[in-house]
Parts: sequence; C-alpha cells; structure tokens
Amino acid sequence: MAKDGPNWEGLLKWSLAHADGAHRPRNLSEEDRKWFMEAMQAQTVDVIKRMKEITLVMQTPEQVLEAHGVTSADIEDMLDELQEHVESIDMANGVQNVLFFSLFWFDLAEAFCAIHFDVTSTTLSHLANIEVTEIFDFRGCLISLAGYSFATDLHSIGGLVPLLGYLKNSHAGIQAKAADVVTTIVQNNPRSQELVMEANGLEPLLFNFTSDPDVTVRTKALGAISCLIRNNKTGIASFRLANGYAALRDALGSENVRFQRKALNLVQYLLHENSSDRNVVSELGFPRIMMHLASSEDAEVREAALRGLLELARDKIGGTNDGLAEEDEKLKQILQERIKGISLMPPEDLGAAREERQLVDSLWNACYKEPSSLREKGLIVLPGEDAPPPDIASKIFEPPLRASAANLLTDNNSSNVKKEAPLLLGLGPSTETDPVQRSPSADGNEQ
Repeated sequence: MAKDGPNWEGLLKWSLAHADGAHRPRNLSEEDRKWFMEAMQAQTVDVIKRMKEITLVMQTPEQVLEAHGVTSADIEDMLDELQEHVESIDMANGVQNVLFFSLFWFDLAEAFCAIHFDVTSTTLSHLANIEVTEIFDFRGCLISLAGYSFATDLHSIGGLVPLLGYLKNSHAGIQAKAADVVTTIVQNNPRSQELVMEANGLEPLLFNFTSDPDVTVRTKALGAISCLIRNNKTGIASFRLANGYAALRDALGSENVRFQRKALNLVQYLLHENSSDRNVVSELGFPRIMMHLASSEDAEVREAALRGLLELARDKIGGTNDGLAEEDEKLKQILQERIKGISLMPPEDLGAAREERQLVDSLWNACYKEPSSLREKGLIVLPGEDAPPPDIASKIFEPPLRASAANLLTDNNSSNVKKEAPLLLGLGPSTETDPVQRSPSADGNEQ
C-alpha cells in the first residue's frame, strides 16, 4: 500500500480551506508544478506495482513462504491489502463510480488551480503557467485510472488463479479472506464473473459453503457465491446443478444469524429470478423453515424470511400452483403473532420495523386477499414516513469553489437589477407650518 505516498486527505483539506478567495494567487515554480503532476500519477502506479508484488507472493509455494518466516497471519494481512487495492480500482467500474471518482479528483485540481492561478475549471486549459500538454496529461491520468480495471485486472497480472487456490488453504482465516477478495472482484462485474467461472472458482466456493467446519468460512463462501451468480445465468445454472438449494436449506438450519441472512437473501433472489424454482424449494421444505425464521429474534432474519415467503406467495397471486397451500394455517398464525408483536412495539421500535410492517401486510394481502389489521391501526405508514428526506448531501458535498461561484453570480445579478423606490404609506407633507397633533382613539390607535 502506498503509505509513504502523497497525503491526499491532507492535500484536499488544505486546498478546500484555501479555496474561499481570501488568499492571493501566486505563480507556481517549476519544482512545485513538477510535484503537482507527479502527485496526480503516483497513486495509480503504486497500486499496480503493489498488486504485482502481492501476486508474486501468492504464486510462491507455501513451503517456501514458511521457510522465509511468512506466517498465515501475514498472508491474511496481505489479502486484506489486496482487497483494498481491488476496491480502489473497482471504484472506476460503472458509470456512477467513474463520475464520482473523476469528480473527486477534478474538484481537487479545481481548488488547487483556483488558489494558485486564480482560475476556475472552465478556464483550466488556458492557464498561463501550465502547458496544455500537462493538462492533457492530468486528464489522461483520470482516464487511464478509470479504465484501468477493464484493461489490467487481477487476472491479467496472474493473480486470480493463485487467489482461488487460497480458497483451498488449510487455514480458515486465509480461506475466509480469499473469499472476501473474490466477492469484491465479482460483485456487479460481469467480466470478472466470467473469468472466475472459467477458472473453476465456483467449485472451491461451493465446497467451503457446504462442507467446511468453520461457520465463518461457510458464510464468506456463500457471500462470494451470491455475488458470483447474481445476474449470471451460467453461474445460476451451475449452482442449481450442484444441489445448491439443498445447501441453502442446510444453511437456514444454522444457529448463526449472519449465515441465515445471507442464505435467505440468496433464496429470495433466486426465486425472484426463476419462478419455476418455487416448486423445488417447496418440495425441499423451505416454506416451513422460513415460517420459523419469520419469528426470529433477529429483525433482519425476520425481514429476509418474510421476503422469501412473499416470493412463494406470488403463486397465489398468479393463480398457479400454491407453494404455501400446505402451510396456510401455520402461516396465518405466524402472521397474526407478528401483527400482535408489531402492534405492541414502542414508537422508537416501530420506526425501525418499517420494512417488516410492510412485508407482513403485503404477505397477508397476497395470501388472504384483504389488508391486514395493521392497516386499520394505521401502522403501515407512520406519520412523516411518506415525506421526502431532507436534501443534506448536496449542501455538504458541493465543492466550495462552485458554491462561491454560484453566490458570486447571484450577487452580480442582484446588483444589476434596478432597485425600486419603497412604497411609502402615510400622509403627504403637511400644507400648514405647524404639525397636526393627533389624539389616540379609544382602542389605542391614532385617528
């Protein structure tokens, strides 16, 4: 990690603190200008270099590492660092992340240039003390960093296969950390999903999920599987062929609530994407298990179980085979208990249970074709919950330079408007030399 590199946070705070126009701009020396351009590029190069070094370690046989005093804890720390680097590169994936990442750096450059050159970003290419080629170099740095994840990912530098090999490591901590990195790599990234599938990455993940004695390893593997097969038809098909639903059923029987939540969320996603799987999960006994979990002490487990049951209840809405028919009375009893429990909640707990309230009402309505009693009691939408949230983020994250420019524009527009003379209410000037003395009326006002 580039701990010895530029202090970006300190630079950003300093630049923003001096971007209020109170300080006079100055011309940058050649040395300062060189530092600025090197600072813009140093972070990118350092990340790539460090990832290659980590890849070399992952490719080294375990016996060699042990001979050099490298412990399992060292490998875990290295995987933590690798995940941070992958996350930093992953920020450039997707349109929203590219915009966010680019705006961050451009706002930093905007504040920096405004301080030293007394210009805004609109005149960035006309700086007197920076060559146009240097501006293109800076923008090229942004573009190359934004496109880095597509051209130079972990696979292209030889790190993906040894990373997947760590999923088979004898140390549970290394297995769990490796699954975390895989999760980050494949999440919302179709190309990375494809590469992991081609490298048979699903196989060790499934083994860890179904067979590892450590519940943390099983949970981490399930999280990686969820990200790997999401919006991935090939991955979903492979998961189903590997008897993945049976493994999910076993996971729901665990006492670990985090493991239960991940399993429930994946079940709900699969049912939503593949309506034909509702018959499969019904035959495997999922409805009864999810009804039991709908009464869990953990609020997130309850909500995830209710979402799964609602997916099964869609059969009733569509008039197809009813996946909840055999458990109808049991489900009704559980929903009535949840309605009673929600009705007795104090106000502070009701706010936190907003999704659960809505899920219970939706599930009742889907199964019994009528609103639940929560609606009659006014507990579906509490006062103020349907109001739009206050717009705080735009005020906090608006760059000071842009804010000051907007205020300046407003002030200029105001100064250009001709001021109207105030409308004076009252009598005109007296025609007599001496002022008229007025007596107060009965209600205290002058006549």
